Amino acid sequence: MDKSGFNPVVPGHSTDHDLILREEPRTVKKIGAGISLPYEVRLEMALHLDDHQCALTVALHQYNKHHWMTEGAEAFLSLHELLNEHREKTNKHIDQIGERVARLGGVPTAHPVTQHELSYIKHEVEGRYTIRDFIRNDLEHELKLQQMMRKTISRAHELKDWGTAEVLQEVVLDREDLGYHLYSVLEDDTLVRGMGHLLDGKEDRAGDRPMDPGTTLQ
Repeated sequence: MDKSGFNPVVPGHSTDHDLILREEPRTVKKIGAGISLPYEVRLEMALHLDDHQCALTVALHQYNKHHWMTEGAEAFLSLHELLNEHREKTNKHIDQIGERVARLGGVPTAHPVTQHELSYIKHEVEGRYTIRDFIRNDLEHELKLQQMMRKTISRAHELKDWGTAEVLQEVVLDREDLGYHLYSVLEDDTLVRGMGHLLDGKEDRAGDRPMDPGTTLQ
């Protein structure tokens, strides 16, 4: 979270085009931000926030893929719409955080390759996997996003940057909802049971199969 300024090996940081440069990437204005916070505070918070918006953009790309590829009796309609809601919320959060970076005098990272490099979550490898794999991967992202944002909220309070704290607190509350939705989808009980219940002798009972308490998906 301390990377700032131009880096010639980072995609999007060099060009042959004749452009008038007004501010380097991953920096904040020395003066004129219109927010009465010290330069050092604005720079630290802008870098943290920029990392979060990069991570959210990676999460959005993965949600897009999973929304497009939903299939099956449970997934095609209900999960298709659920993941669309997650996409819409994620778009909103990217905008909220990107706007805050700009208000702090910063330049939000927008190059997709650089966003992935800066992100603390990574997109799953390409290919089609089971719907449960898709949702589990999304849940792992949500848990990491929550954890990292809470750290920034704590730091914002230490630095008395109440504006950044409020923006992230609103985002985290929404992300907790999204994580809860995914966790609930992965719970053991289901209405879709195929025909196995006619043969397994369990008289249509799901059985006691709780989630492993040691799992990271808690």
